[in-house]
Amino acid sequence: MPRDPKHDILFEPIKIGPKVMKNRFYQVPHCNGFGSEKPFSQAYFRALKAEGGFAGVSTEYCSISPESDDTHRMSARIWDDGDIKNLSLMCDMLHEHDALAACELWYGGPHAPNMESRCVARGPSQIPSDFEFLTYAIEADKDDIRHLQNLYVAAAKRARTAGFDIVYVYGSHSYLPQQFLTPYYNHRTDEYGGSFENRARFWRETIEMVKEAVGDDCAICVRMSTDMFMGEAGTQLKRDCLPFVELCDDLVDVWDINLSGIAEWGEDATPSRFYPQGRALPWQAAVKAISKKPVLGVGRWTNPDLMAEAINDGKLDIIATCRPSTSDPFLPKKIDEGRLDDIRECIGCSVCISRWEIGGPPLICTQNATAGEEYRRGWHPERFTKAKNADNDVLVVGAGPAGMECAMILGKRGMRRVHLVEAEDDMGGTMRWIPQLPGLGEWARIVNYRKIQIDKLKNVEFIPNTKLSAKDVAEYGAEIVIVATGSYWSTDGLNGASHATIEGADASLAWQATPDQIMGEGKELAGDSVVVFDNDGYYTGVSMAEKLALEGKKVTLMTPLGTIAPYMHFTLEAPNQHRTLHRLGVEIVPYHLPSRVEEGVVVATHVYDEEGHEKSFAADGVVWVAQRRSNEALFRELKDSIGLDQLKAEGVDSLYRIGDCEAPRLTADAVFSGHRLAREIDSDDPAFPLPFKRERRMVDDASVAFEKAEYAALYAEASLS
Repeated sequence: MPRDPKHDILFEPIKIGPKVMKNRFYQVPHCNGFGSEKPFSQAYFRALKAEGGFAGVSTEYCSISPESDDTHRMSARIWDDGDIKNLSLMCDMLHEHDALAACELWYGGPHAPNMESRCVARGPSQIPSDFEFLTYAIEADKDDIRHLQNLYVAAAKRARTAGFDIVYVYGSHSYLPQQFLTPYYNHRTDEYGGSFENRARFWRETIEMVKEAVGDDCAICVRMSTDMFMGEAGTQLKRDCLPFVELCDDLVDVWDINLSGIAEWGEDATPSRFYPQGRALPWQAAVKAISKKPVLGVGRWTNPDLMAEAINDGKLDIIATCRPSTSDPFLPKKIDEGRLDDIRECIGCSVCISRWEIGGPPLICTQNATAGEEYRRGWHPERFTKAKNADNDVLVVGAGPAGMECAMILGKRGMRRVHLVEAEDDMGGTMRWIPQLPGLGEWARIVNYRKIQIDKLKNVEFIPNTKLSAKDVAEYGAEIVIVATGSYWSTDGLNGASHATIEGADASLAWQATPDQIMGEGKELAGDSVVVFDNDGYYTGVSMAEKLALEGKKVTLMTPLGTIAPYMHFTLEAPNQHRTLHRLGVEIVPYHLPSRVEEGVVVATHVYDEEGHEKSFAADGVVWVAQRRSNEALFRELKDSIGLDQLKAEGVDSLYRIGDCEAPRLTADAVFSGHRLAREIDSDDPAFPLPFKRERRMVDDASVAFEKAEYAALYAEASLS
């Protein structure tokens, strides 16, 4: 289909200082866990977005010095010539697709824990980080300030040498330049503190020095948080940011406008649980109204109508995406080609962010199983080779996220026939009811996208309302059988804290329930008070508590963990989720594990109370969010009771299981499981993943000899103490 004319504005070129973007789509700086330590993974990940139509693509935050080391998290680094070489690969691959490459220069100040470098950062004042534990900075004197500015200059020159077209003087998320601008961090009384002009001095001087260093070879971008939502202490739009834009507009080629400090940067990343698309538009529009330069900004943009509206209304010049560009790197191209129903829309779950926050590459995506696997496994989200065993028929039993993904990819790989069989009346599995939980409506895109794609595949047939026995499966006539029957919540209180059941726990009783029963089966709990026991640690327990509280129940949320839903810290949902439950009057009881339940009461003990003192909680009902169990009965019967030999006699050559039927996991991991098997269905043994490429230093005899000689020379004249 041709592009809708109302989206034409999105594809107009736009000038950024000495550079020109071929359209208005830009991948804003965001982390992927590869940094400059894994240059091929980094380059292939970013270049795919350029292939998909993004006209500008940035690194993640790129450290300018060992003084700004964010280990355990992985940033990019541009400390030396080795980093220049590694990052130049990314630039070269972006340029092959006529995309601009951007480098976000970062110095963390007190937010840099420096766990690897063991350096000490410098900052405007000696205030400990409100994001890291036990992390302080040296209060910078005048010499330190010049040192810091020279670090930016040296890093900018390295970025230019690497081939970057855009250089950021990054301050937002309460990093160094914005620390100087903000009274919350800046307690100085010299010419770099106090008045707005003084607080703005460090940042403006640094921009001037960087601009002079790179000349006309690079555009200058400034990324600024326009509101930290902290009242007078934090950055203020009218007091600080708009005056700063007026002060520096002559130096800056493009403004990247966002929100929040680092301690609550979910206010910028905007998980869909709490915020719609375009949440930052009022702040971005305020800057656009006074700046003579282009303004870009994130908004979790997936809807091209809203993108075009933001530009036509004069609120933005460039559509910047982070998570949507990971969910679908071909977002611009699909809009350009009028293939809107093929867009793999971001669900705003922020599970991608969670992997960076935890500290492990690669990032993952619930919607896009190929994210982070572009180089490691050679996966492309839009291209598929025909399977070598494509003349086989495949039966996929279970149409949850793993089953849908597997059937879809098998179809795209050209398998002769793929039957996706589901006992219920529609696809989705648990993802049919999870989007009905408070705030999770956008998660329905997991199902919607795959339903649309499966419907387009002539070799894939969805068969609902069909429950297959093991005998039915064996006699079905498919050479390949894949069991994707998911998981269920334990009904007896079996949990990961005690590894045991709980006395009296029985969700078959009218006054007890699991999330599956309440959301999937419509089971209702009578009475006014409910205890939700949560040992899952992610969204389900808090969502059940929120739902029941909204229905007027008096809810106690009990967990053996130290805090409710600790995984939500990594997805940036925790602060707002805590506020929500507090506002609804939910009682939070951490570090407690039920020892027994009786109708009307839950008896629990503190997990660290060796004496076993018990405390009673009134409860007309109990919801068990204890642990999930793989629904593996069909698989076990096929493998163990019928047996692989008998299955072969029936014509079944291969039997596999995927998703939660293997082990309960994140939805992103279930989707990956289905995708991985389909990608490797023609390997020697698809049950076991093929090795992925590892980027690592390899030791050889010459390098060992060199290192030993260097070490020996270093200590040849040293005396032992």
